[in-house]
Amino acid sequence: MKLLIVESPAKAKTISKYLDGKYTVKASVGHIRDLPKSNKSAIDIEGGFIPHYEISKGKEKVVSEIKSLAKRAEEILLATDPDREGEAIAWHIKEAVGLKNPKRVVFHEITKDAVKEAIEHPREIDENLRKAQEARRVLDRLVGYDLSGLIWKKVRYGLSAGRVQSPALRIIMEREREIRAFIPEKFWTITADVAAKEGKGDKFTLTCSEEPREEKETERILEIGKKEIWKVKGVAETEAKRSPRAPFITSTLQQSASSRLGFAPSRTMGIAQKLYEAGLITYMRTDSVNMSQVALKQIYGLVDKKYGKEYLVPRVYSKKSKNAQEAHEAIRPTNMLSELGGANDEQQKLYRLIWQRAVSSQMSDAKIMRTKITAQIGKGEIPFFYINGSRVKFDGWLAADPASRGEDVELPKVAVGEILKLIEMRSEGKQTEPPARYSEAGLVKELEKRGIGRPSTYASIIKTLEDRDYVEKISKALHPTDTGDVVSSFLENNFANYISDSFTARMEDELDDIASGKIGYEKTLSDFYKPFSKEVKSKDKIEKINNLGEADPAMKCPICKGGMIIKLGKTGKFLSCAKFPDCSGARKIAGEELAGPKETGEDCPECKKGKLVERDGKFGRFISCNNYPKCKYIKKNAELEKQNSTGIACPICRHGMMTERRGRFGLFYSCSNYPKCKNAIKAKPTGNICKLCGALMMEGTKTIPERCSDKTCPNHNPHKIAKTE
Repeated sequence: MKLLIVESPAKAKTISKYLDGKYTVKASVGHIRDLPKSNKSAIDIEGGFIPHYEISKGKEKVVSEIKSLAKRAEEILLATDPDREGEAIAWHIKEAVGLKNPKRVVFHEITKDAVKEAIEHPREIDENLRKAQEARRVLDRLVGYDLSGLIWKKVRYGLSAGRVQSPALRIIMEREREIRAFIPEKFWTITADVAAKEGKGDKFTLTCSEEPREEKETERILEIGKKEIWKVKGVAETEAKRSPRAPFITSTLQQSASSRLGFAPSRTMGIAQKLYEAGLITYMRTDSVNMSQVALKQIYGLVDKKYGKEYLVPRVYSKKSKNAQEAHEAIRPTNMLSELGGANDEQQKLYRLIWQRAVSSQMSDAKIMRTKITAQIGKGEIPFFYINGSRVKFDGWLAADPASRGEDVELPKVAVGEILKLIEMRSEGKQTEPPARYSEAGLVKELEKRGIGRPSTYASIIKTLEDRDYVEKISKALHPTDTGDVVSSFLENNFANYISDSFTARMEDELDDIASGKIGYEKTLSDFYKPFSKEVKSKDKIEKINNLGEADPAMKCPICKGGMIIKLGKTGKFLSCAKFPDCSGARKIAGEELAGPKETGEDCPECKKGKLVERDGKFGRFISCNNYPKCKYIKKNAELEKQNSTGIACPICRHGMMTERRGRFGLFYSCSNYPKCKNAIKAKPTGNICKLCGALMMEGTKTIPERCSDKTCPNHNPHKIAKTE
């Protein structure tokens, strides 16, 4: 028996079709080992930054199955993804299972030819690539652990910081401060509806070439314009070209999918992963704009046949980044002749976008005729008026990507010196606008421009900022929250060097140098961590940030009527009495009174030292120990528990009942014995127990009415089993 190991079950299914039963294909389902959570001792710093890995929770069964298959295998191939992460997964499988001499195979597309070609040319695991990924993981853990611990002490318990997320948050906050400091200026736009005096053509609208800053000047222009003669001053026609863009790399795919399809970067990468695993597109984590000769020949033939010879212009693109991996390929369909691909609507939309970009990249320029008509009023005492128009003379690459075309703006045929009839003239007062906040696509572009992160990390950076409530997306724009504002300000004031563009980009370059074997793992981490650790320790003496500034003097404490200060709470900024803890008066930031902790008269049964108080929480009032966070006891609300109970016993502890709760991400169901029992599932339990693994069955979808709550169990997605069978 021959064994081939990949990460994804979907990938395993696709590859199995091409191997004619010669290999048993097994999926590791992602990483099988990781560093222990929240444990600095997971890394032996003194010993040379040696990480101590452990089998990831729930992966014990997978490891056991791979071990069993490996014992009977005469040949073992590790075919994880073709990047650092994939190299690391391959190495972890080797180490965890104890494989003696596995071979590594890599393919950038999952097609029959690519898979067979890769199997014929196996290699050893690339230790440099693996070390680069390990260095990133260790570096991020050390930075996150040290910075987060300091922020817990000095700002608020439960906050976090990261090596790359913090510079990204800083960029968002820098733009936010520009917006706050922006002072709008008033101006007026003046437009005029006119028509050719001879009556040929419809009316068209001209715009004043200047935008007056004073109302008096606006009135002067209107007064003169309404009584003077309008005539055509000039008609200028210029031919312009619009060239196609290079095929997608990771960052440009995320940007285009965000602006064209409304997909968040993390969503785009998830959909692209499915397309890749199904063998429909090449690998989606790449910074190369190259395409193979096979793909180019397919495109040439397709363009010639579908659009015509005049539409074909073979092109070569180059990536300016010094770290671009030119041996890789751009993101493209594996079969350029197919315009459709994907199992669902989202996949089909993204596939179509990728197809259009790849095909149009080898097509001719679009020719655009731009026209500008200018009009003079009277003897020219006021600024001239104008209108711009454009029309496509030859669509070129826009034929393959019509969504990039835009609308034609046809202008009437007029001659220089021709008199125009004024129909209506008007003005509108406006204000200058501050710079726009970053969209997800805009932030990805900015991170790439500044060299912060790498293609594979952009989506996770933004998702982390959103998950930790440092930013929120409002109408496609990323707004920093109060918490994000305070955390970023703290880091900028105390660790400006470590979250600067230059430092972060330099660290990315050093990780690339580890991958290419230019520098060593231990030296890179040591050179960074020793001064960084010293810097963190030096900040231990700074005072805790309890006060974010004085509140508006008009805001008085609801209890003692004294002055108030701004503080940061779990749900954002609020106003606290300046005399706290002597006075517990508090208000919301807008001024509404906040009910403070209310004593119940009960002692805490957990720590035996505190008193139980009733508090306001994110999801309503609750009773807890007043020694929080040292004591995290929360008294159960028996009446609410009974009301929200499903009546289904917890299969883990067998004492509690599965109860409906609401968290950050909506409804979920967990054991009423929490935190002693932490059994929780996303969907409502049905009361049935899975016959395969013993976990609770839960409500599914129309196509899967019921499924297992355990993701590792085949009954979690039974329709996939049916298809396989």
